[in-house]
Amino acid sequence: MPKYAVLSDIHSNSDALQAVLDKCDKIGIDHYLFLGDLVGYNADVRRCIDMARKLNFLAAVRGNHDDVALRKDGSTGGFNANAAIAIEWTRRMLSDEDREFLEAMPYRCTVPGTPVTLVHATLDTPEAWGYIFDSHHAAGNFSYQLSQICFCGHSHVPVAFDKVPFASGGKVVDTIEAWEHNLDNPAADENFSIADSLTIQLETGHKYLFNIGSIGQPRNNDTRASFAVYDSDAKTVTRYRVPYDIAAAQKKVNDAGLPERLALRLEWGR
Repeated sequence: MPKYAVLSDIHSNSDALQAVLDKCDKIGIDHYLFLGDLVGYNADVRRCIDMARKLNFLAAVRGNHDDVALRKDGSTGGFNANAAIAIEWTRRMLSDEDREFLEAMPYRCTVPGTPVTLVHATLDTPEAWGYIFDSHHAAGNFSYQLSQICFCGHSHVPVAFDKVPFASGGKVVDTIEAWEHNLDNPAADENFSIADSLTIQLETGHKYLFNIGSIGQPRNNDTRASFAVYDSDAKTVTRYRVPYDIAAAQKKVNDAGLPERLALRLEWGR
C-alpha cells in the first residue's frame, strides 16, 4: 500500500522544499499531496513551481497566496504590507504556464482511492481562508468532513485533532498535537515538542484533522520545514521536521529586494 507525502505552505522556498524532498526519498514516498500556497513570501517562485510540476501531485488544492497571485485586478486580498509586496513581486515572476498550473488547483478535493480530504483553510468555506487553531475551530470543520482524514494548512502552525466516537465516552474533539504559538491554544505549553517526528496511529471509527504546518515559513518557534506522511498500510500519519539552509533562502529574499522581515522570519520561526 502506498505512502503519501503531504506538503503545505511552500511559499517559494526551494531550499526548504528540497530538504523535504530529500527526506521523502529516504522514506520511500509513492505519491505527493499538496495543501496550497506554493508561492508568496519568499523568492524562488519559478523553481518551486517547476519542482512541484515534477512531483506530479496525485491531488492538490489552492492556497490564499496562490489565489491572490492569480488576480488580474491588482488587489492583494487584505494582506499585510510585507505579504502584499511579495505577492505583487510574485505576479511579475509568473509565466502563463505557471498561472495555468496554479489555476488548475481547486479549493478542496478528495484524494482518489483514499479516505483523505485536502483543503488549505477550512472545509465549510475554503475560499474565505479561515484558520484552525484549536478544538473549537476543529469541531466546526468536522461538521463538514465526510472522510476519515482531513489535511489542512494555512496557519503555518502544526496541530492535530481526533474526533472521538461518541460511544467511547471520550472528549468529542481531542487535541492530539499542539505546538506553542499563541494564547489561543491553552494546551500548547504542556504538549510542546521538538522531536524530529511524531506518529499518530489511526483508529477505526475516529475522524482526524491534521494541520501539518509549513515547509517554507514555519511559525511555531521551530525553524525546521514541516510536512506529513500518510501510510495507508500502517494506518499512521507521521509529521516530520526537517532542517534546511535558512541562510541560502534568506539571501534570495534579500537579493530580490523583498522586505527584510520576510527573511528574518525564517530564522525566528514565527
